[in-house]
Amino acid sequence: MRLPLIAPEDLSPEQRPLYEDMRRGISSNFNAFIAQREDGALMGPWNPWLHEPVIGKAVWDLTLAMTAKAVLPDPVRQVVILVVGARYKAAYEIYAHIAVAEREGMTPQRLATLTAELKPDDLSEQESVAYDVAFALSRGGVLPEPLYRLGVSTFGQHGMNELIYLIGLYALVSVTLNGFNVPVPERD
Repeated sequence: MRLPLIAPEDLSPEQRPLYEDMRRGISSNFNAFIAQREDGALMGPWNPWLHEPVIGKAVWDLTLAMTAKAVLPDPVRQVVILVVGARYKAAYEIYAHIAVAEREGMTPQRLATLTAELKPDDLSEQESVAYDVAFALSRGGVLPEPLYRLGVSTFGQHGMNELIYLIGLYALVSVTLNGFNVPVPERD
């Protein structure tokens, strides 16, 4: 870990409001995995965001917007997040979203396949299209036109926009986690 965790009593006046907002959001939206140390210090991507509160707030606001107004079904979102996390080999992202997906009933076989950067054979039509879009965009370059059109016909324009933004957001999260070498907490 390249940035030390910040205990709540050590937060600067600029960090404190972001910390409080993220802590509230984590407890309501990101509670399937360990995101806080016992003393309240935030772990995962939240710690690097706290170190740069202006940038961190912008990323956190995007994260909240992508969560609060989501139109994509959560199983589709989890497939996408795991595809992106696996592509970047972002250990904390994979850890966290395996926990979320397990809580939502995703099978161990599907989780193993997704995290091995392979396409599971039991995906729904929406999950399959989302997988293909996330897989393609995570490798760089322009999304092929037939795949873009398939995404729009599957999710509508607004849903396809959300899908693209979700892939970009979790690419940013993955790069943050990898750049700062954020560790994975021990699992029970």
